[in-house]
Amino acid sequence: MSEVGIDDIAIHFPKLYLDMKDFAKMRDADYGKLNKGLGLSAMAIPDVHEDTATMGANATTRLIDRNGIKPTQIGRMYLGTESALDGAKPTATYILDMLTQRYSSRFGEDCFRNCDVVDMTFACIGAVDALHNTLDWVARGGESEDRIGIVVFSDNAKYDLESAGEYTQGAGGGALLIRYNPRLLSIPDRWGVSTSPVHDFFKPRREVSIKSVISHVVQLARETGASIKEGMVERMIRHLPESTVRRLGIFSHGTESVHVHRDEPIFDGQFSNQCYQAAVEEAFRDFRAKAEADGRWNPEDDIILTEDWARIIMHLPYAFQAKRMFPAVFAYERRDSPSWAEVESEIGQRPSIDDFDDTPDGQGEFQKALDAYRRRISKTAAYREFHAERIEKGQRASSLIGNQYTGSIFLALMSTFESDYESDSPLEGNRFGLCGYGSGAKAKVFEGIVHDRWREIVASWNLFERMAGRMAIDQITYEQLHKGIHDGSVLKPRGEFALVDVGEDGVLEGARTYAWVD
Repeated sequence: MSEVGIDDIAIHFPKLYLDMKDFAKMRDADYGKLNKGLGLSAMAIPDVHEDTATMGANATTRLIDRNGIKPTQIGRMYLGTESALDGAKPTATYILDMLTQRYSSRFGEDCFRNCDVVDMTFACIGAVDALHNTLDWVARGGESEDRIGIVVFSDNAKYDLESAGEYTQGAGGGALLIRYNPRLLSIPDRWGVSTSPVHDFFKPRREVSIKSVISHVVQLARETGASIKEGMVERMIRHLPESTVRRLGIFSHGTESVHVHRDEPIFDGQFSNQCYQAAVEEAFRDFRAKAEADGRWNPEDDIILTEDWARIIMHLPYAFQAKRMFPAVFAYERRDSPSWAEVESEIGQRPSIDDFDDTPDGQGEFQKALDAYRRRISKTAAYREFHAERIEKGQRASSLIGNQYTGSIFLALMSTFESDYESDSPLEGNRFGLCGYGSGAKAKVFEGIVHDRWREIVASWNLFERMAGRMAIDQITYEQLHKGIHDGSVLKPRGEFALVDVGEDGVLEGARTYAWVD
């Protein structure tokens, strides 16, 4: 029987990183909590010449070259990202431009002209959505047509300096080769889904008043020694409608405020964790119901479905997220089994909502009790053994790179495969369970079946070896890069795509220019 799925994966991550020991010292934080508690060792930091487009393009180039694919064979290239570079022009078009530059001398100037590209955004699950869509498209073509699609993921997980999320930063891009009869992982058309409209993490357009802008500029002038008369701000605002400046830049819209977009999100970490847990559990229930309906799983056989998954791959905003979030599914599946009675004898029964007041405060207390109960589950011998066997290998790369947003689940997949390759594990024919999550919020649960040729694919990745060759940066360099004020690249780009210019004036204001650097 022919199948569709992931044939190969390529990844690109910045060559710069901030060591978590240095971060802890810099922010006067507890390194033990960051490392032993959350699994964090380092965070990847993009250089001046790197952005969402370059990281995605560099990974895609690696994938194309390694597999000897002609551009004209690629019918679809969908990008999952929440770090888009433009509000209208897809970041995928910048990637396409770079690829055209690189391959046009061999395959013609229009070698990617018939490739369909688009950005897909739903926080961290955007790349899973792109995968779902591309699998459907490849399948519709049938085996005889042998369609080839590429799913690209690329993000810069960036938080405000000294914020509660700063330690979870990371960056990177990657590409999945999607086709019939994959050599790595086939993916059956069976997806559990859970969607709910919540505000756990988002990147709104901020409004900044013109008065505030002028006031800050005047204050800056004072700080540099300029003599500023009282009432200058008010006089400048009154004069603005008559000024030639009114036709320039942020003043040209004739409004009292301007919209400002920032990469740094608004988020509620604790609430987001609760949304993650609830969404994944509900998506798993949906997946299990569909698996039962189509004969994939029979509850009468007394088989615990997650026990049938040799490995479990999850979205990892930080390395130990899966360890902390999966106990809800673990408990749900085993609640009626003899083994769960042993767990309950150790940690007690699950809190009941009936024991709490039906008020906002009561519901808050119930959620706290649930969180505490899940933590107790994670410390049981049964769960620790389950985690060590099925989940732990996926967190190893995340510990060294940090959050990749849409790419985090696929970094975990690569980490698992390469760790199993190094330990010579027999994965052929085994099933993987994959759980994606995106704030806002949506979760998707699906399966992958490992193919016999997986070793020859994984052998070419060298994921951990490549991470070992990165360069650590100090606090000054890190904060300059974060603020966008570092003078030139820390490491000169070599053998990669690089951002070389951003338009400042006229009809090309903000337009980004890229080039391949040998």
